[in-house]
Order: sequence, then structure tokens, then C-alpha cells
Amino acid sequence: MPFGLCNAPGTFQRCMMSIFSDLLEECIEIFMDDFTVYGDTFEKCLHNLDLVLERCQRKNLVLNFEKCHFMVTEGIVLGHVVSERSIQVNQAKVDVIAKLHFPTNQKEI
Repeated sequence: MPFGLCNAPGTFQRCMMSIFSDLLEECIEIFMDDFTVYGDTFEKCLHNLDLVLERCQRKNLVLNFEKCHFMVTEGIVLGHVVSERSIQVNQAKVDVIAKLHFPTNQKEI
């Protein structure tokens, strides 16, 4: 898909959803090019990961191994820290915003 098309993000999201439609909300969540594969047990995670990787291979999707994180109990997804227990705000992002200086005139607003 060429860069710069105004409807490219929506088209890409629909494409990903159609490729993994039978696995959505069962073992995978997708937002654009961020995939989260999950399971109740380690064995189930391996099985689900195998399903997803087979599908990627069948559909000629290429994954960047350096950006992949496998078998983690906690990870950052879309700027939030997601774990089995909860979804929390990424404190590093909050700290960056808290350190910004306050605007002192109209131009800085």
C-alpha cells in the first residue's frame, strides 16, 4: 500500500482484522501493526502463538524480530502497562509531561 493515502490506516486495520478474524478476542488483539497474543497458560500461549505465526506465514506477513517480545507477563501496549492484574498508565510518559514547564504567556499556550 503506498504511503500518504488518506484512507490507508483504516484499510490496513480492516485488512489485519480480516486476516485474523477467527482468532480475534480468542487469542489475539490487533491495533494496526501491534499484535498481542495471549492465553491462560504457558502451553496455551505457545499454541496461540503458533496459530498466529502460521497465519502470518500463510498470508506472507513479515514480522520484525527486533520489535517482537515473546512470553512476557507484563508489557507496554499503546502507551499503557498491561499485565494479568491490570492496565496502568506508563509512568515514564506521565513523568515527561509532569516535567514540562508551565506556559507563562499566550504564545506558549
